[in-house]
Amino acid sequence: MLLLLVRHALAAERDDQRYPDDALRPLVGKGRKVMRRMARRFQRLQIVPAVIWASPWKRAWQTAGILAVEAGVGKKQRHLCPPLADDPDLAAITAVIGTPAEDETIALVGHEPWLGELASLILTGSPTRLNLDFPKSAVMGIKATSLAPASGQLQFFLTPESFLTR
Repeated sequence: MLLLLVRHALAAERDDQRYPDDALRPLVGKGRKVMRRMARRFQRLQIVPAVIWASPWKRAWQTAGILAVEAGVGKKQRHLCPPLADDPDLAAITAVIGTPAEDETIALVGHEPWLGELASLILTGSPTRLNLDFPKSAVMGIKATSLAPASGQLQFFLTPESFLTR
């Protein structure tokens, strides 16, 4: 499978008055714009997920919606995956998403530091072996035989700064 790890787009600043529950912080206009551009580029490159799984936190769910629409898969292919809002737990993620087909492309939309730890776990077998700077709206592509420790091989890691300036 090709696993696309997607960090949510730029969201509103933390504000205990406006968002006493951090999970409710929404995307801001600039974040939406950047994510739309990233998703369109992936669609043009024919890197399109068959299904998109997202953390239930508002900003990740909104990012997944943008990815679904702009990549052309539609919002019906966007689903919640609560384990993406916590420390990486491959068994918990697999319990929600099942076992993707070998030739399937799926996206997991989440947050830092958990997304970077998930990438490290799939690539190296340890959630702390790689220290990644995983910017907002970045997408990492990992070719993996399964969602298991050290089962993946890095295919690409694209940030808005590197991907959208071309």
